[in-house]
Amino acid sequence: MGLLQKWRRASGNQTAGDPVGEKARPIEYERGGSGDGDGGRYGGEGRDWTTSILLFSFWAGLMFYVFNLAPNRTPSMDIYLLKKLLNLKSDDGFKMNEVLVSLWYIMGLWPLVYGMLLLPSGRSSNSNVPVWPFLVLSFFLGAYGLLPYFVLRKPPPPPVEEDELKRWPLNFLESKFTSGITFAAGLGILFYAGLAGESAWKAFYQYFRESRFSYPSFETLLMQIHAMSIDFMLLSSFAPFWVYNDKTARKWYDKGSWLVPFSVVPFLGPALYLILRPLPTTMTTTVPPNAAASEPK
Repeated sequence: MGLLQKWRRASGNQTAGDPVGEKARPIEYERGGSGDGDGGRYGGEGRDWTTSILLFSFWAGLMFYVFNLAPNRTPSMDIYLLKKLLNLKSDDGFKMNEVLVSLWYIMGLWPLVYGMLLLPSGRSSNSNVPVWPFLVLSFFLGAYGLLPYFVLRKPPPPPVEEDELKRWPLNFLESKFTSGITFAAGLGILFYAGLAGESAWKAFYQYFRESRFSYPSFETLLMQIHAMSIDFMLLSSFAPFWVYNDKTARKWYDKGSWLVPFSVVPFLGPALYLILRPLPTTMTTTVPPNAAASEPK
């Protein structure tokens, strides 16, 4: 029940029935609420501690598994493959596994997708928990770096001001050009992996069973085939929730309902949603009529 409650709260308790493509309308800051931190300013609810504790336990167990229990039978091969992927090894005639190469590049695109999903609709109402450090960390650690933010975040997100859409990073993340390039790149990478023969997939499975794929001087970067594969599955699993959260925050109720179930398709589902979604509803501060009347002349 905790996860279901968080799913429903993520949008800031918006009610269905708003018109599609509703134009931005003036929204006043709410002074009420629970009074718990910044959430009270936006009329938010308290954090769902059950879900947060479960997510933290899941993350802690995952980190313990990756560092202590993940297979590490071929450390020398791991270092060699990593140098090849980073172009630190000259061409020696060795053919890289197509599935491994595809996984490597698609993991570089996932943080961009999550950046577009979490900014601005995935921001925390607690200003002490900014999302951007976790997004930067996700370029190195993927879902392992994002999960702590999922634990700490408290919905609903703060309102989006009109001028925010014209400034970095929202002017880049809300651009249809950015989402289109991301989708096209992901489609090409997955198509390349799909064309790999049966032998390539069998070889990749063998890598998954044996390789930790860790860089010796930067163990904490978790660069391992086994961990990267789990990372890809985690990012794919969490994406539908954040698509739903973003869609609801934008009050896009009547159209595009099929995009939420379609977002279970790894990478392509969320990336397609980013192309089709409308701009977020913005906030403009308004002055109450009685305030103007009460001003001294």
